[in-house]
Amino acid sequence: MVSIQPRKQRKAMYEAPQHVARKQVASHLSEALLVKYNRRSLTLVVGDEVEVMRGDFAGKTGKVLAVDVPARKVTVEGVTNKKADGTEVARPIAPSNLLITKLNLDDKRRRAKLGEGQDSEKQQGKSAKKAKKSTSKEA
Repeated sequence: MVSIQPRKQRKAMYEAPQHVARKQVASHLSEALLVKYNRRSLTLVVGDEVEVMRGDFAGKTGKVLAVDVPARKVTVEGVTNKKADGTEVARPIAPSNLLITKLNLDDKRRRAKLGEGQDSEKQQGKSAKKAKKSTSKEA
């Protein structure tokens, strides 16, 4: 998007294709994760642990239960509204109001993108090689 006009920017956001809209559901990383992964923000996925930074639920932490890409909202565990009949319903939150405190690294593509999988595989490979060398020397 090149326009500086707010109406055109909003229109581009609302009409964005799915693969572009998905990237807009991102939150900042906590200080520890920022240092570890050398990244400021990351796309949210189900299973990430987040802290609510703004609004009525500020300070509350929980896991991401659902990500609504078309609405660009996230459902967090423990963040609910009470209805008139007493039932509780999940309250969607904008990802800009969240801080990622723990990442869900079940997806190998996400690990690779962060460089997590490569480093751990290299370390495991090195430790396995060292173990083989030490056992072969002892024998």
